[in-house]
Amino acid sequence: MAKIKFTKTELKAQKDALARFRRYLPMLQLKKQQLQSEIAHINADIDEAASKRDGTLGAMRKWARLFADPGAPVEPLCTLAAIRTAPGNIAGVKIPLFKSATVEQPEQDSWSTPAWVDDAQRELASLLTVRAEISVLETQRELVATELRMTSQRVNLFEKVKIPECRENIRVITIALGDEQTASVVRGKIAKHRNTVSEL
Repeated sequence: MAKIKFTKTELKAQKDALARFRRYLPMLQLKKQQLQSEIAHINADIDEAASKRDGTLGAMRKWARLFADPGAPVEPLCTLAAIRTAPGNIAGVKIPLFKSATVEQPEQDSWSTPAWVDDAQRELASLLTVRAEISVLETQRELVATELRMTSQRVNLFEKVKIPECRENIRVITIALGDEQTASVVRGKIAKHRNTVSEL
């Protein structure tokens, strides 16, 4: 505990600090609840996107063995070129919001490639888009989780350290000031008694 002065000024400063901590604590607790709620929403979005990804992978397994055929293309059927995001804000935390993914699909020669290649390209493009969305959602979750950790630390600091510390300081200063006032009254009475005795 920091050293405190046993003065009325210090008592007022401690009371002001306690009032300030009590005023900010509910706001921090509300922010903590909002962040926890947002993490739950983001997790649900990730689960939904992962389910889409798993469905696409399941559909792809049907024709994945076709890549072993001699006529199958050797070069990649599609590549992820860019991910478009927009700035977002959750309880004061800046996050990226997934908008779209740009998937480049090289044109295939319809006469020299098997018919299933077009379907494969579509499925792969869909898979790359879903993976990009999951990546952005995971970034969101990481940013919100970091802010949640910091907010939780502040809530704990206020609840378990600052507010009890201020209360204890106020109690100690009040006792010290009361003792000082009592001693002052006693000294005054003693001095008055001495003056009365010396006059006799």
